[in-house]
Amino acid sequence: MNHQPVDATTATSFLPMVSVVVPIYNGEADLPELINCLLSQTYPKDRVEYLLVDNNSSDRTLTNLKTSAENCPITIRPLSENQIQSSYSARNTGIRAAKGEIIVFTDADCRPQPQWLDALIQPFVNKEVVIVAGEILALPGTTLLEQHAERQETLSQKHTLKHSFRPYGQTANLAIRHIALEKAGLFRPYLTTGGDADICWRILGENIGRLEFAPNAIVQHRHRATLQELQSQWRRYGRSNRYLHELHGVDLMRDMTPKEYGYRLARWLLKEIPRDIKKAIVGQATLVDLLNTPIGLFTARARTAGQKDAKLPDNAKIIDRL
Repeated sequence: MNHQPVDATTATSFLPMVSVVVPIYNGEADLPELINCLLSQTYPKDRVEYLLVDNNSSDRTLTNLKTSAENCPITIRPLSENQIQSSYSARNTGIRAAKGEIIVFTDADCRPQPQWLDALIQPFVNKEVVIVAGEILALPGTTLLEQHAERQETLSQKHTLKHSFRPYGQTANLAIRHIALEKAGLFRPYLTTGGDADICWRILGENIGRLEFAPNAIVQHRHRATLQELQSQWRRYGRSNRYLHELHGVDLMRDMTPKEYGYRLARWLLKEIPRDIKKAIVGQATLVDLLNTPIGLFTARARTAGQKDAKLPDNAKIIDRL
């Protein structure tokens, strides 16, 4: 995963055809900002197509996609996946229709920065590179929970790239060579979470090539703003780990004991709160600092519950093929 120097002339002339695949479910509200971000990309417009895949939305997503594609200066191809309600199945629909040598993934609620594609594609000049992960940063948040997640860098690829089993990139900002998908297969269409790790690990496990990190290929993503959304997010992380345990044998996350929870809360009340209140008085701490521990314990419990309750469906083991 170490970045290797690339000859500047070669990098400048390296402009493969790129297909950007975006699964969308009830994304009517996100479409205008997403398309503005796609319009702002500095990668040559004649070398990229955008395959926006509606996944059986109940709002006006598909209608608006078709309208946006008309008379647009970039190539937008509206597609539909109505058979399987799964973002991974929708991505597979996009992959099958793609014409590009490189398949790029992001999500409807992400906001790619203008240099995103340029930076994400550049590492592929090295033929050994078959997967590139870009960075995921937070959109400016106003709520306490958003600010806490931004402080923790919850969505950053640095966490997944250091996974103890194998590194992987999240599909919010990921690019894969088409030939690697031909060899290793597509996403598991019935999997509901963990598919980004699964597809990266299958490619890396077959020694098709290596993974590279492109820190300057940036998309921004909004963090969860309510406790319900936060709980759902971390329960999904727990389910993902259970599924990857069953598919790849990764270790399950250890549950915190009641004694450990009690110790963490006592330390927060007796040590951290007095310390952070003193810091807050002189402007060196905020409410985010004061509530860091209880929010962390809340997410830990949600993740534990998700891992405990999850059971991988038999059909989630199916791998789609081109």
